[in-house]
Amino acid sequence: MEDLINVVAWSRAQFALTACYHWLFVPLTLGLGVIVAVLETIYYRTKSEEWLRVCKFWMTLFGVNFAIGVATGIILEFEFGTNWSNYSWFVGDIFGAPLAIEGIFAFFMESTFFAVMFFGWKKFSPCQHLAATWLTAFGASLSAWWILVANSWMQYPVGMEFSADQMRNVMVSFFEVALSPVAVNKFLHAVLSGWCLAGVFVVGVSSWYLLKKRETEFSLKSIKVGGAVGLIGILMTMLTGDGTAVEVTKVQPMKLAAMEGLYEGQEGTKLIGFGILNPAKEYDNDEDETFFEISIPYGLSVLGRHDYKAFIPGIKDIIEGKDLVDGEVVNTIPYAERIERGKAAQAALARYNEAKKEGNVPAMAQAESDLKQDYSYFGYGYFEDVKEAIPNVPMVFYPFHIMVTLGGWLLLFLAATLFLVYKKKEWLSYSWKKIMVFPALALLSIPLVWICSECGWIVAELGRQPWTIQDIMPAKAAISSLSVSQVIITFCIFAILFTVLLCAEIRIMLKQIQKGPNEE
Repeated sequence: MEDLINVVAWSRAQFALTACYHWLFVPLTLGLGVIVAVLETIYYRTKSEEWLRVCKFWMTLFGVNFAIGVATGIILEFEFGTNWSNYSWFVGDIFGAPLAIEGIFAFFMESTFFAVMFFGWKKFSPCQHLAATWLTAFGASLSAWWILVANSWMQYPVGMEFSADQMRNVMVSFFEVALSPVAVNKFLHAVLSGWCLAGVFVVGVSSWYLLKKRETEFSLKSIKVGGAVGLIGILMTMLTGDGTAVEVTKVQPMKLAAMEGLYEGQEGTKLIGFGILNPAKEYDNDEDETFFEISIPYGLSVLGRHDYKAFIPGIKDIIEGKDLVDGEVVNTIPYAERIERGKAAQAALARYNEAKKEGNVPAMAQAESDLKQDYSYFGYGYFEDVKEAIPNVPMVFYPFHIMVTLGGWLLLFLAATLFLVYKKKEWLSYSWKKIMVFPALALLSIPLVWICSECGWIVAELGRQPWTIQDIMPAKAAISSLSVSQVIITFCIFAILFTVLLCAEIRIMLKQIQKGPNEE
């Protein structure tokens, strides 16, 4: 049992390592692709050589980031087969479909137009080249769409049914999988957050030139476009975040409770703006939830249900079976009963297999009927205690509040950026105690926007733990038959490899930034 726990822990750590490194590159690719397309559109309309210089400079940085992002993404997809083979078998027909589409269609489309964008300046007409640039940006978003469809299905499994004969889930509705409300909100939220990240990156790098008193005209043009795309991105990210919160409240109430450190729900639930959790708090004791907090009255009810009087269940309520259904607080199925029904479903599957071996058709039909009755709780059968179904609350609570706080700062910063660059350009160079204020804040915002982005991904993934597939398969049932040493070795190899790739990207980008824009 201890070896199993260690394999699960190290497999999760390896996947988390790969995902976090990959997510360093993805949002910049998504946002910078749009910014480059906008810049080339301006060049196409104005025929200004200065705008061409601006476009080619950011296109170069886009290319560097794109290449390394692809490398980490390929490794991430391979890990489903190497470290999570039980998962891949159990849901391969469903989960594999969007990933296959992403690889065959979106990725090849993206790569083809990427080549035209970089090497086709003199081989294609300006209109054709502009189309290739926009299609590269579109292809990047299309790739993100199919990957996030697959991820969203893990959060909210729909469009499938379990085949006892095949011992795995099979897809019954592709459109339910591809167009689920969770997938739509997650896609918009992730892609638009990339616009914000890339906008802050462009503003920050351009401000470095202002700090060095270099390329002033180039910097102002870049700040105008980067600031505009970034501001649109953060505003739309907040809007889609609201939609995501509503969907999480419906289909993953435990994640919402962990995000807010909420153990006992109530009508008109407060939203914690800042707080320090009490580590001694458990769902079944009387300890205070926090040592200190600053909260917004009714805020969580408004966020989750769009109703300031609405009941939001806490962890204790969910465990004991209490939720809001059709506007009324009602008793639902408690976790202890879900565990019993999950074990009953697993027992029914075992009976089906025995009857199949014996050729007993009536017994097969009865076992399959029993299985379908309790299959929605199949994953709970792997638990021995209800506490196993509770995510790590601090690991969800703190990243969520860091993300929200930094999101507020980014909104103010990007709004101020556009105001200054259009109305008060002289303030961009304002110094206080020999420190140029705006460039300093802009450079500080570059790591902050990445922290904000990573925190959002951490909340999304750790919030659904211990599930690999919500309610269907926990992480401990999804892993491959590997030894702890094998997983540790590959973890160390990937940690070194990804760190080298990240350092290489940073070095190349810094060298290119220091060199500055030029015509070729």
